[in-house]
Amino acid sequence: MTPEIPPLFDAGDPASVRALSHPTRHRLLGALGDQPATVSQLANRLKINKGNVAHHLGVLAEAGLVVKGPTRTVRGGTEQYYVRRHHRIDVTGDEPIQAMMSDLVAAVTSDESGMLNHRLLRLTARQARALAEHLDELVNNLEPAPVNEQRYGVLVGVYRHRDAHRSPAEP
Repeated sequence: MTPEIPPLFDAGDPASVRALSHPTRHRLLGALGDQPATVSQLANRLKINKGNVAHHLGVLAEAGLVVKGPTRTVRGGTEQYYVRRHHRIDVTGDEPIQAMMSDLVAAVTSDESGMLNHRLLRLTARQARALAEHLDELVNNLEPAPVNEQRYGVLVGVYRHRDAHRSPAEP
C-alpha cells in the first residue's frame, strides 16, 4: 500500500537547495512519481548505475524529499523501496531552478508530442497573481488517472518578463 503523499514541500532550507541542485535528483523524483520504487528499478528506468541512484536517493532522503518505504525479500535479499514525500515542491534559489530547468528542457525537447504553450501577456500584478492561483488550482484539483495510464509533466508558472528595451528597475 502506498503511503499518503503530502501536497507541498517548501525547499527553502540549505539541505533542500543542495538536494535539488542536481539534475539527476530531479530525474529520480520524476521517476518515483506516486509509486514506491527500489534502487534497481530506478536505475533501470533512468539507465544510471545503482551506486549513483543510491547516492542521490541518500541526498534526497537527507533533505526530506524521499523516505524509505516498504521492503520485500527477493532471492534471499531485501529490497528497500523509496517513496516520494510530496506531490509539489516550492523551489527557491538559482541552483535548484537551473537544475530543474535543464532537466525540463531535456524532457521537453526529447518529446516530439509535447504540448507546450508559451505566451507573453500584458497583465497587471493583480491579474498575474489571479492567473497563477487559477492555474495552480486547476492543476492541483485534477483527478489522477489510474496507475497504468501515461504520466505527463505539467509546468505551471507565471513570471515577470523583462523587456530588452527596459531597465530591470522599470515596471
